[in-house]
Amino acid sequence: MTPGKTRTHLVWDWNGTLLDDIHAVIHATNAAFAEVELAPLTLEQYREMYCVPIPLFYERLLGRLPTEAEWERMDDIFHRYYAQHRVDCGLTAGAQDLLARWQRAGHSQSLLSMYGHEHLVPVVRGYGIESHFVRVDGRTGPSGGSKALHMERHFAALAEVDGISPENSVVIGDAVDDAVAAAHMGARAVLYTGGSHSRSSLLAAGVPVVDSLDEAVALAETFSG
Repeated sequence: MTPGKTRTHLVWDWNGTLLDDIHAVIHATNAAFAEVELAPLTLEQYREMYCVPIPLFYERLLGRLPTEAEWERMDDIFHRYYAQHRVDCGLTAGAQDLLARWQRAGHSQSLLSMYGHEHLVPVVRGYGIESHFVRVDGRTGPSGGSKALHMERHFAALAEVDGISPENSVVIGDAVDDAVAAAHMGARAVLYTGGSHSRSSLLAAGVPVVDSLDEAVALAETFSG
């Protein structure tokens, strides 16, 4: 590497970004909604209404926060139905090639997801892409929260890998929470429209918004140096 130059590290999101699973998410969400007699959402409605923490998303639709018992039932149903539908999901178009090209170019990349860690690692391995990442981290602890604290732990671990810091990193995700977590650490973010949010919702985050992962990576390359 040229003295004084830095290489951009990519922190990839999983669900809705590298994994094209939004339709599995919709099926699972609507199954959970049926538990509290909420009408099913279309993809467009979901993208307009979705937010984190997830209980606040449910509050937007219920008109109140779910009770603890309701939340536990809905969360359990969501994950049960999601697991059934996830097996039919593929990687986002071009994702595998993008990961391989970034690695061949001598750049580093990692994966941070709010999908439970014990489930995430074997799933990523099953798609044959684990070797492209210097680290793969999923959520530990209860579901439904924000990514910021998980991003702290992720970068603390990445600090052990030479040259990786938030200032030289770009988070690529599909949710406003990805941008919030990136800003929390002093990293940049690029948001992708193929997942959980509408374009208008993503634009409100104040970071670049793109319609393909190719565009996201091309933009991240301009941040290097």
